[in-house]
Amino acid sequence: MIKDGKGGKNTRTGLFFEGQTDLATFLGTKLGYKVRGNEVFFEDALVARVYKKNSFYSVFLKELGIDWRQCISKRLLPDDSLFVLANNTLFVIECKFQQVSGSVDEKLQTCDFKKKQYQRLMSRVNIEVEYIYLLSDWFLQGGYKDVLDYIINVGCQYYFEYIPLVKLGLPMPLESVEQCKE
Repeated sequence: MIKDGKGGKNTRTGLFFEGQTDLATFLGTKLGYKVRGNEVFFEDALVARVYKKNSFYSVFLKELGIDWRQCISKRLLPDDSLFVLANNTLFVIECKFQQVSGSVDEKLQTCDFKKKQYQRLMSRVNIEVEYIYLLSDWFLQGGYKDVLDYIINVGCQYYFEYIPLVKLGLPMPLESVEQCKE
């Protein structure tokens, strides 16, 4: 992606979360999608639920009957989280945007611990957990190669500037699928 511009090798699908807005707002702008509260609908079928920061605990875990204090010693506040019903998976999405070196560098190395904490929470209800970083192109610099390799090696993931909806297990609008075939 070009900073403040358009582009990217997969822009033909038009299905990107670019970190400029929260996930619920982003999904609500996509063809066929509607967001009501924390519920995400595609063509009027409930496909996911989205939770930001504290609502992960106050809404999602509460609905599931999980007291986080019985599982972990300290709350983690996800930038965004998405529970996709079709694949029974919770996607924890952490957005890290940098334009200069700073404390985010070391935060990237905590994904293994955080994913395991979310897995402990979700194991009581048999929900799978995926931990994904949404990174700015700052992290494409060679100095991040080792930490990016580490993220993959511990079973977490990262994307630069966007996350394809299909990666999250969400349906793609037919119009976008047709554009990809052209």
